[in-house]
Amino acid sequence: MCKTGDKYTRFRSAQSGPASFGLFFCNALLYNEINIGKDSIMRAGEYRRRVFMFCEFRTVGFLCRVLCVAVVFGSAGGCSPEYHKAEADREVYKIIDSKWREGFGGKSNYTISDVPPSPNDVQIERAVPPSGIISLARSVAMATAHNRAYQGQKEELYLSALRLTLTRHKYARQWFGTIDGRYVSKEGDEDVSVEGKSGFDHTQLLAGGVQVGTSIAIDWVRFLAGDPRTTLGSVLSASLAAPLLGSGAGRVAREQLTQAEREVLYKIRSFNRYRKSFVVSIVSDYYGVLRQRDKVANAENNYKRVAESKERLQAEAEAGRKPHFEVDQAEQKLLTARDNYVRAHQRYEQELDKFKMELSLPTDADVELDQNELKALEEIGISEPDYTTEAAIETALLRRLDLANSADGIDDAVRSVMLTADGLGVELNLLGNVGVDSGKGTNLARLQFHRGTYGLGLEADLPLDRKAQRNAYREAIIALERQQRKYENDMEEVKLNVRQAYRQLQEAAERYGIQKNSLELAEKRVESTSLLLDAGRAKTRDLLDSQDDLLEAQNNLTAALVDHIVAKLSFFRDVGILQVRPDGMWQEQ
Repeated sequence: MCKTGDKYTRFRSAQSGPASFGLFFCNALLYNEINIGKDSIMRAGEYRRRVFMFCEFRTVGFLCRVLCVAVVFGSAGGCSPEYHKAEADREVYKIIDSKWREGFGGKSNYTISDVPPSPNDVQIERAVPPSGIISLARSVAMATAHNRAYQGQKEELYLSALRLTLTRHKYARQWFGTIDGRYVSKEGDEDVSVEGKSGFDHTQLLAGGVQVGTSIAIDWVRFLAGDPRTTLGSVLSASLAAPLLGSGAGRVAREQLTQAEREVLYKIRSFNRYRKSFVVSIVSDYYGVLRQRDKVANAENNYKRVAESKERLQAEAEAGRKPHFEVDQAEQKLLTARDNYVRAHQRYEQELDKFKMELSLPTDADVELDQNELKALEEIGISEPDYTTEAAIETALLRRLDLANSADGIDDAVRSVMLTADGLGVELNLLGNVGVDSGKGTNLARLQFHRGTYGLGLEADLPLDRKAQRNAYREAIIALERQQRKYENDMEEVKLNVRQAYRQLQEAAERYGIQKNSLELAEKRVESTSLLLDAGRAKTRDLLDSQDDLLEAQNNLTAALVDHIVAKLSFFRDVGILQVRPDGMWQEQ
């Protein structure tokens, strides 16, 4: 008969069911908890054999139950993929928002496509308007919302912040929970082991590279399994590593975290710089398509003018007032005008299809660009910014985000030099550790500090072999020199960009005035030459040449107008004062 002592009572209070009873029965037998009669040794041996057979099936079943419990706990404690995705998005955009400065630009249109847009983001359907005519504002909004390259830049920004979350996580509280269950049978000997722990680890970096780590672990599965040799308990451990001399692991780890934080800042600046260039490119391409469409209209009008001249000359030749070779000249010009019209139309269709792709529209979409945008540009006319070249350069050196990244790269290189220099000498670290158990029983909070294990020591690394550290230090110095030269070159590039943009802006303004006068002169030539031809005081070639000059003047005027608005936006971008609004359009700050 089995005893009903304290051990059995405690076991039955924690476990129930046939499997638990079988396991206890086996343990009780192994630990002489079963009272076997002294008068029958053979009966006791037979009884022990049957009990072991019973235990063999029960232990395997128990092991399966433990694994099932682990799966159930893991499933209950785990979260859905949607939760993890939402949690990652929340943490990433919290980092981006905290590092976004007012001078970078409006905080809008930076969420990736599978994340709900913020109130400041462009919210526009991909479908074109019912009329099929896309305005400039709508084109910029569609490109900002759907352009594939722009989406890729937003994803790069997201991924940089996502990598930072993992770096931060390495030095934050990390929860863990493990369950290990094993059943081993060898030469008649059987062993069942079930171990589990849960708790958290925490590593914190302090000033000067001091690294403090704490860990709390709770041993609980063996208690639930009913092993009378173990109890529910907890273990507190802590460690301290403080560099006294040299670089130390703490400073290296802190530099990794510092650099990861700064990389996100650099990416935010680069993204805002990209947004400005992107808007300028979309505006430039939009007006480029309108410019080509205007060429088609001019070529068509020129073809009609040449056709009218040819018909009039042919009528006069039949009447004997003009020689037939002048009709042939007009016929040749008519063929050339027709060829120019066909080629201009084909070029327009090609550029329109390319622009559709920039808006992420299918190339077979039936859309057109608003011709009124070009007329509105003509009404605005030419205006030059109230800047001198010197003032523009000074502003650019202060506001250009890419130049700010290059300047901060010098700070990163300086820190690397200082860190590698520390590793050349003696490295002396103060080390400490603490380990405290909760002792016997099931009271987790009763840690026995008076019985804990405490350690304190010094770790010294003499500078007997510093070849790797020497090379790292020399490489860091060279990297600093390179970064300084890069910054100087970037600064000169900024100055060059501003000067070139300013010259192009002035040139476009002057060219527009010249081409406007040229167009007026060409129109007068066509009219006067036509009258002189009727009076017999001009030749047919003079009229045809004046018509060609009119076509060229019309195209040049439109080109100068488009070049001026693009040069103006490029100048604002290169100076650093172009700001992108939430709707995707621009404004001068």
